[in-house]
Amino acid sequence: MAAIKRNASAHWSGTGKEGKGTITTQSGVLSNTPYSFSRRFGDEKGTNPEELIAAAHASCFTMALAFQLTGAGKPPESLDTSAVVSIEQVEGGFKISSSALTLKARVPGLSKDEFMKLAEAAKAGCPVSKVLNAAITLDATLE
Repeated sequence: MAAIKRNASAHWSGTGKEGKGTITTQSGVLSNTPYSFSRRFGDEKGTNPEELIAAAHASCFTMALAFQLTGAGKPPESLDTSAVVSIEQVEGGFKISSSALTLKARVPGLSKDEFMKLAEAAKAGCPVSKVLNAAITLDATLE
């Protein structure tokens, strides 16, 4: 299979703190969506890189788990995942230090041990997990 490529672009005008930018994705889901310092480090409406990484990680992990469960003959009724990406100041700037995944799953007929094994495999195998150089935790609940 040939490499699949997805793209996004960013535009910025002004200084780092007072400037403003927009993000556009190939799919058009984000189209000139605003981002800025205050959206990244404050609560102004818009998006920011860490929020986009959290969305990517939650969705990638959840899809990977659906494949793991289906492959094990236990397709899920529902999977709900949130991701909290932490950014912290370090010497020389900032770094994304962690991504905390929280999962609530409804999978009939699956033992807790098998569930955790498959969830951990999905966490490790998700392409977004593989690209993040951060601590990744998983709090998973089988309902």
